[in-house]
Amino acid sequence: MQMVVDMTTKTLLIVAHSPSKNTKKLAQAAFDGANHPDIDINVVLKSPQDTQPEDIMAADALLLGTTENLSYMAGLTKDFFDRCYYPVLEHKQGLPLALYIRAGFDGTGTKLAMKTIITGLRWNQIQDTLILKGEWQEEFTEQVKELAMTLAAGVEAGIY
Repeated sequence: MQMVVDMTTKTLLIVAHSPSKNTKKLAQAAFDGANHPDIDINVVLKSPQDTQPEDIMAADALLLGTTENLSYMAGLTKDFFDRCYYPVLEHKQGLPLALYIRAGFDGTGTKLAMKTIITGLRWNQIQDTLILKGEWQEEFTEQVKELAMTLAAGVEAGIY
């Protein structure tokens, strides 16, 4: 994972559960999209298990990526929320957020569970959840890259 720190620009934290070759491609696409040469923000990419409350506290926006496991978010994504929920609850209300789900089935249960937690944290989901359904398609990487680029550009511009 790569991290660039410059205190004069805003920070986008990407927390991506990527247990497979294809989900690693999605995490990289998010990182690449947010690091578009015309966008000047710090981009931090971490796995859910490596993300701490301090990482969220230092972020100006968050991009979450998870897999759908048994019609629910990945266990490590749930663990991320379990560890970080209360330490950030009163401090990061309104945090701009985007979300993508790699769903072998339909992603509905995962989306609902994520929405419940995000609502409890009072974070601001700035785009509809991107659900990447069914068999793997290479276009999924472009969709995630575009999502990350849009979020990063909005953060840089102060829209979010």
